Amino acid sequence: MDMTQPAQIGRTSSSSSKKEQALVAIVDDDDAIREALHELMTSAGMQPACFASTQELLDAGVLDQPGCLILDVRMPGASGLDLQHQLAERGNPKPIIFLTGYGDIPMTVQAMKSGAVDFLTKPVRDQTLLDAVLAAIGRDAAQRARASVVDRAVERYETLTPREREVFAEVARGRLNKQIAYDFGISEPTVKLHRGNVMRKMQVATIGELIRAWEALPADVREAQAPRAGRPAAGQG
Repeated sequence: MDMTQPAQIGRTSSSSSKKEQALVAIVDDDDAIREALHELMTSAGMQPACFASTQELLDAGVLDQPGCLILDVRMPGASGLDLQHQLAERGNPKPIIFLTGYGDIPMTVQAMKSGAVDFLTKPVRDQTLLDAVLAAIGRDAAQRARASVVDRAVERYETLTPREREVFAEVARGRLNKQIAYDFGISEPTVKLHRGNVMRKMQVATIGELIRAWEALPADVREAQAPRAGRPAAGQG
């Protein structure tokens, strides 16, 4: 990597599709390394942005964009490991590649246990780093796809009535219409009506799809609909 020119802080490469393209955020207090990484990412067709500290990265407001982070471990102020911990506390699963000249085994273990994609020591082969970046971007895309499925499921679930949510939970647990009707003290045709409404609102066509939609809901949402066997459910039939 060419390390002769300092990087422009916060600079991003030009692109006609910046909103769709994954951003590779590079955080390192060494000007030459930032420049070299910027040039490498650009040459590989990626969109890089460089920052001299974790605080500059946080101030830039780019952490919610698709992509990944390349973090130096030891920097003035908050370290790369500090930022990893901070993002974890915020519930931000941003994929991180650590790149450092001072790595040791305990530090590597800590970073990897906390979910880092890779922990690389300077100097690093260009292809090794690019492979790690591609893996990180792939992980981010997969995480975002899963989150999108969950968001859609929750949005649709919120349109259900309390009774429809109860019937949804029982159907997802494999209960038959007549069992649900008995447990809730309602008629079997009423159960069928509720089940049809649930499938329409959840935008599914089969029971298998309905079960997958149920499983896509967050655990706390599913747990809120605990089995009510043998007791009348709240709400109207």
